[in-house]
Amino acid sequence: MIVTTRRPVIAALLTVAMLLISGTVFASSASSASAASRDGRCDSGEFCYFFNSFEAGSVSDFTDALDDYGTTQPSCYEFKGTGTGQGVCVKNNAASVWNRSSRTVRVYFNSNFAGPHQDFGPGVKGNLNATLKNNNASHEFLSPPPPTSCKTDGTNSVLPTSILVYRVSLGRVDRVAFKTYVQNVLPNEWISSWPAESLKAGAMAVKSYGWYWALHSTRKTSSGHCFDVYDNTSSQVYRPGSATASTSAAVDATWGTRMTRSGNILQAHYCSTSTACGAWVDGDWMSQYGSRDQALNGRSYSTILRSYYADIALP
Repeated sequence: MIVTTRRPVIAALLTVAMLLISGTVFASSASSASAASRDGRCDSGEFCYFFNSFEAGSVSDFTDALDDYGTTQPSCYEFKGTGTGQGVCVKNNAASVWNRSSRTVRVYFNSNFAGPHQDFGPGVKGNLNATLKNNNASHEFLSPPPPTSCKTDGTNSVLPTSILVYRVSLGRVDRVAFKTYVQNVLPNEWISSWPAESLKAGAMAVKSYGWYWALHSTRKTSSGHCFDVYDNTSSQVYRPGSATASTSAAVDATWGTRMTRSGNILQAHYCSTSTACGAWVDGDWMSQYGSRDQALNGRSYSTILRSYYADIALP
């Protein structure tokens, strides 16, 4: 996150690491996330099939649409989680789903997104209907409808339920559940293996920065659509499906805590170090690496935050 055009060191390092893992500098972030996240666990940001009804049995998790799962091993997409059905190909073998993404997912009877279908909204769990149970051949993430309002439902004391994110490379604005947004920013701004107290400090900063702009943004795209934050380093790096266990735990642990100054949500700036960003102002910015070092020395996340942000309250 930065307010100038200079890219933060940590975000750059995380991007390089993701590119190295993907094996090509031209791989999309979505495909990289998909490859990394198919681990048989139904994590935040994913759409998941279950082998049995009522979200039971082995899990097969996805972060992207897929037009054909394949029908034979070893090339098919299989149920990867432990439990009944592990190793079985997903196609025509799923009985229930859990949509943990922020978009509606449509399950189709045929490959290539064709035939009878059933929709599952964000957060919905449910059994496939009689037509699609054990007859699932493809699924797609539906584009969300354009935002109908530029105004958030949040206040300085109440979290917004959603935030308008400008997906710069896609040329569209997505309305994203606010907690989903924070969960999918933190691992792209803080290194997920860092100490828990550093990650909690980062979770607070990421949340506070997004919350501030949800309350105050007057930004609009060139086509006139309003939005709160960019999905890149012009605001904070948001990558759907990138949430990790450690960073999501930090978000959960601090979700009920606000960071305010004079009663107002703090626009919490941060940068890799105190010298890496030209816009740095003591008392308004936090060093990401500094938060790591303080956590390694046993400091709590609240102590870390107060060491960087002047005159804050953490009610």
